[in-house]
Amino acid sequence: MKINQAILSTAMIALVFASCSSPKTAESEVATEAMEEAEATESRPSPLMVKEGQIAGKNVKVQYGSPAVKDRELWGDLVPYNVVWRTGANEASNVELSEDMVVEGEKLAAGKYSLFTIPKESGAWTVIFNSDWDLEHGHFQYDEKNDVLRVEVSPQWEATSVESLTMDIENPGIVIRWEKLKLPISMN
Repeated sequence: MKINQAILSTAMIALVFASCSSPKTAESEVATEAMEEAEATESRPSPLMVKEGQIAGKNVKVQYGSPAVKDRELWGDLVPYNVVWRTGANEASNVELSEDMVVEGEKLAAGKYSLFTIPKESGAWTVIFNSDWDLEHGHFQYDEKNDVLRVEVSPQWEATSVESLTMDIENPGIVIRWEKLKLPISMN
């Protein structure tokens, strides 16, 4: 009987404390979601990278998942030839332009775009700017009808290898490097 009273008393005290605690607010839920998202990003095998800079005095921002080579055969295997590639890992990579720019001689309006490429075994690669920039699953959700600009860019193959994919804002515009690939996308 005393045990039942002790359990009942403990339960009532816990209930009183629970009812007195402050309810979750929208702000605390958003903060919790942001913390969970940050923890998930930190534990990603292909970390989310954000680079910001200027090209010809215009602000440019790129965001991409940065996969590593990890002793894998990339070109023609992990990244097939003649197929749209999200040019990174996880969600689609994206580019944000503060002003209109000229990309490989073609006009591209200010805005935010997903960035895709079509790797080729030889010759120029196709670089695609697509208006649907918020794609959670990269090229699996890609729709060609949303392409805003397609340009041809000649890849360069270097002697040294870069383990993790990078997209840098540097001369001549955005330069993508991974393994021995260097893909300089001219922008001004």
